[in-house]
Amino acid sequence: MAAHLKKRVYEEFSKVVQIPHEEAPAKKLRLSKPSKSAALHVDLCKATNSTDALQYLLQFARKPVEAESVEGVIRILLEHYYKENDNSVRLKIASLLGLLSKTRGFSPDCIFDDAINALSNENSHQVLAQLLDTLLVIGTQLPESPAVRVRLTEVACKHLSDTHFGVRNKCLQLLGGLGVVDAPLGKDSEASSSSSAGAVREVQTIISDYFSDQDPRVRTAALKAMLQLHERGMKIHQIIYEQACRLLSDDYEQVRSAAVQMVWVLSLLYPESIVPIPSSNEEIRLVDDAFGKISHMVSDGSWMVRVQAAKTLGSMLQVSPHFLEQTLDKKLMSDLRRKRTAHERAKELFASGEFSSGRKWADDAPKEKLDTNTVSLIASGACGAFVHGLEDEMFEVRIAAVEALCQLARSSPSFAEKCLDFLVDMFNDEIEEVRLQSIHVLREISTHITLREDQLDTVLAVLEDSSRDIREALHELLCYTNVSTKECIQLALLELLKNLNKYPTDRNSVWKCLKFLGSRHPTLVLPLVPELLSTHPYFDTPEPDMDDPAYIAVLVLVFNAAKSCPTMPALFSDHTFRHYAYLRDSLSHLVPPLRLPGRKQVYSLDSLDSGAGSGSVESAQVFLQQSLQRVSTIQNLETPGAQDLLDFTIRDLQRLGELQTELAGAADFCATFLRCQLLLMKALQDKLWNTAVPLCLKQNVTATAAAQQIVEETYKLEFLYSGLESRQVATIHHVRLQAKALQLILTARTRQGVDPLVSSEKFLQEVEAFQRQFLSELPHLQDSFVEKLLELMPRLSSCKPVELVKILQATLRQSGLPQLRLPERVHRATATIIEPTGESDNPLRFTTGLVLALDIDATLEHVQNPQNTVKVQVLYPDGQSHVIHPKPADFRKPGPDRHRLITQVYLSHSAWTEPSQIEVRLLLAYSSASSSSPCRSKLGWSDSFDGLPPPEPAVEGTIPFSKPVKVYIMPKPARR
Repeated sequence: MAAHLKKRVYEEFSKVVQIPHEEAPAKKLRLSKPSKSAALHVDLCKATNSTDALQYLLQFARKPVEAESVEGVIRILLEHYYKENDNSVRLKIASLLGLLSKTRGFSPDCIFDDAINALSNENSHQVLAQLLDTLLVIGTQLPESPAVRVRLTEVACKHLSDTHFGVRNKCLQLLGGLGVVDAPLGKDSEASSSSSAGAVREVQTIISDYFSDQDPRVRTAALKAMLQLHERGMKIHQIIYEQACRLLSDDYEQVRSAAVQMVWVLSLLYPESIVPIPSSNEEIRLVDDAFGKISHMVSDGSWMVRVQAAKTLGSMLQVSPHFLEQTLDKKLMSDLRRKRTAHERAKELFASGEFSSGRKWADDAPKEKLDTNTVSLIASGACGAFVHGLEDEMFEVRIAAVEALCQLARSSPSFAEKCLDFLVDMFNDEIEEVRLQSIHVLREISTHITLREDQLDTVLAVLEDSSRDIREALHELLCYTNVSTKECIQLALLELLKNLNKYPTDRNSVWKCLKFLGSRHPTLVLPLVPELLSTHPYFDTPEPDMDDPAYIAVLVLVFNAAKSCPTMPALFSDHTFRHYAYLRDSLSHLVPPLRLPGRKQVYSLDSLDSGAGSGSVESAQVFLQQSLQRVSTIQNLETPGAQDLLDFTIRDLQRLGELQTELAGAADFCATFLRCQLLLMKALQDKLWNTAVPLCLKQNVTATAAAQQIVEETYKLEFLYSGLESRQVATIHHVRLQAKALQLILTARTRQGVDPLVSSEKFLQEVEAFQRQFLSELPHLQDSFVEKLLELMPRLSSCKPVELVKILQATLRQSGLPQLRLPERVHRATATIIEPTGESDNPLRFTTGLVLALDIDATLEHVQNPQNTVKVQVLYPDGQSHVIHPKPADFRKPGPDRHRLITQVYLSHSAWTEPSQIEVRLLLAYSSASSSSPCRSKLGWSDSFDGLPPPEPAVEGTIPFSKPVKVYIMPKPARR
């Protein structure tokens, strides 16, 4: 009885205790970060001497600071600044103030006055310069405020009289970067009546006073401050020109370099202004005078100044033609005198009243000897300036001179003809980079020039160069160059055939060169046809071998010339027509379609590209849009009809990509996307989901394979195509999410236990990541799988895995097809392996255990960052696979969106009994971490990892994007 009573009392007491616990509200915990300012204050208070304080400041500088803590930290630093006597500690505090002012989310206007006040009591020059630098940072961070600019300018003017060069430098930087122009500077000026132009002159006057400073670093800073005023949109006054010209002869190269830039800026601002010539009554345009003075700097003692002067000359396009042409001639003009015309000399004699009669003593004596440094109509440096630049001992100067010649020659055809000989001479330079640059320059101005036979002979000598880049650049040059005579064509063909014989790997490049050479000079090729084809008017000549690359090169030249010369086919023999038919089929990109009158053979082809105009491209675009609109109505069809519609549309898009190369990328992209939808639709058929799992194992395996294929195709869609917008990337991720949901459902149907629980949690995390990444694109995904999932997200987060799978299955089968909208330009990354060709039946033999170097030559189209993404895969017959990473130096960029891969792959294997084929192909590596998600910026003072979700593991893989090439190899056993 007592035990029962005791139990009853305990139950009642428990009820009394539990009721207030249920009614009491739960306490909310607030996590707060420790104050950085308090921690810094404690550290600085613990410092017993300046060394400890400096150590604490150095440690503090390595830690990030939040935006809300910056002001408190700065107050602590300023408080310690006023107490500290050691210059090094105050210098570090001043540096920290500038760094903290750059913190994202913090406005430094609250410390502006404190930083200025710290200047007034500072005696150390180094600390003073650092405080001025901090003020420059603060002024740059603050919004455009006239009051702030005026005050900073006053501070700069106040400390410009400091004896230390560093302080004067910082003051000039303040004036250049933040100097005001809407108010006059100085006490004597009238603030109310001054104009903006007067203010500009006042700022420039203050800065230009320091062009003659005793310290070269200050002179350099003054010039750079004036240039910074120009970059801010202020017009530099012309009076500065004379001072800048004097600084061209300064003793220090930094000053001369800045003066060159200053003279160039003024020549752009006042090109037509007239300036007098010293010691002469003549006048000259300012741009011509500046051109002569900068040309003189091409002979400067510093190679860096010579490089800058040569580059600057290339941008002075307004200079007079006779000044420009004088840079290619080392001869001075009549002792630097301007020759007077006969009329001017007669006028002078007539004005004097008498001619020389011999009665006056020495009236016809020669003129006095002139000092060439004082009388100069065209500065002596302009005479032969480019000749000196092209003969400079430093290859950087020679490259700069070549580039400057290119810029000037592109705007002046007459100058292009005159500088042709000088550029051709640079083909023999000892530095490969100079030779390559001169070839590229000649290619750019090739429309203005025609090569003579002697010039062409010098150009073709470069074909003996061992560098493949040089030879291919020269082939490219010959494609766009005009020659003068048929002997030039014969000489070019002979040298190209020698090149082909010496370097067989140049075959495609030589053929392409001869294609353009023939199409540009049909009338010069015509008289050479009987000799080139070895035809005879009476006797039959033997038929050449079609496997000879040299004979194919000759035919490519002749057939491309015949396209513009209708009389040329009459000189062809019968076997030439057969060879044309063969080459037209095998090398259609090199052999054009020809009209061959009087012949009914199948190879008498008419022009095939007549329909490939802009109209057909527009009609193809309309067809592409109509196909996508037709697919968007797929929701109204039954499953068999929808699948047939997708099949037909995919087939049409694939054919469209084959016919229209301009739309190949967009058509392939749409076809691949619709193929994913078709696979998903087949995997979600009713027959599969209304049957028990043991009765449909075969269909279940098929659906699993389809889901995996969809995931792989989505990675191809995302990383193999360029030009995609955020909406297309969101649609691709949406399809991938559907495939992963299908994988989760199939896994749950076939397995039991922990796996579905882990997979479901991972899937929900991917849905949340999709929402964060494509939040702005969710309105475009209406009635889609993701939109329905996000509506059910609270329920999905708390339900069991079995219920989650059921919800996913129902949602997946009820969701609609997302609408695909194409951007303007979509390009597919492609690769074509040129070498090895895979045509040879002769195996490459090497000793077992050693290596065989296989040359790889491939062309890449529309590949982003190929140095990091393109890899070479070698697949051996026994299933082994090796992936090789080419070096960055193996990639060239011959044009926009085009790259060239020239590398070597080293093969090795154990002994084989007979030769076998290996497969070589190119792979495109991808990583989901480098996808379209916004990249994090570099961590600064205000960045922190707190509160960020843990990064998901990146999915990495490779996509084959070239056709495999098969190569015979034969590892031989080692001899003993």
